[in-house]
Amino acid sequence: MAATVQVGDRIEIAQHAGDVIDVRIFQFTLLEIGNWVDADQSTGRMIHVPNGRVLSDVVANYNRGFQYIWNEVAVLVTFESNWREAKAILERIATQHAASVTGEAARQIEEASRQFMIVYNKLTPTVYTSVRDSGVLLTVRYLCDPRQRRTTTEAIWEDILTGFAQRPDIDFAYPTTRFYENTTEGRRAALG
Repeated sequence: MAATVQVGDRIEIAQHAGDVIDVRIFQFTLLEIGNWVDADQSTGRMIHVPNGRVLSDVVANYNRGFQYIWNEVAVLVTFESNWREAKAILERIATQHAASVTGEAARQIEEASRQFMIVYNKLTPTVYTSVRDSGVLLTVRYLCDPRQRRTTTEAIWEDILTGFAQRPDIDFAYPTTRFYENTTEGRRAALG
């Protein structure tokens, strides 16, 4: 049991997530995160878990072996936006915020790979492009400390809002209804 759960670990077990704050003979205690609170922030509740649960339930450990998690920030821009420039802005922002983590993460991956089959070819942040009903989805993916997820997300969003506000050719998308008149808006070949 001691090797699976230790004080200071951030874990998820039996649909409960939190920081292990006490380990005893028959139970361990979590300071709960998540639930009705966003971004893995503390709820303030203590959850007492019988030690036997580590034998019967899956235990997800956020920081044992590799102390970082992948976090994503999804940004939806309109189809009419300059999505390539929006993507470039997001790449600069992500790189700026993850620069201090990437080097340390690479060192930890090398160390963890001696014990676990953890292999990442790329630890630097990236921005993925996809399409949704309402626009172009640009998803920022970066490594962060599990306890800093909300803080890094907030800092990235503030920079996104600032960066996009300076660009009249980039607009956030949201669910809308649009009527399209093919005879006036369509491609020239469709206009006849």
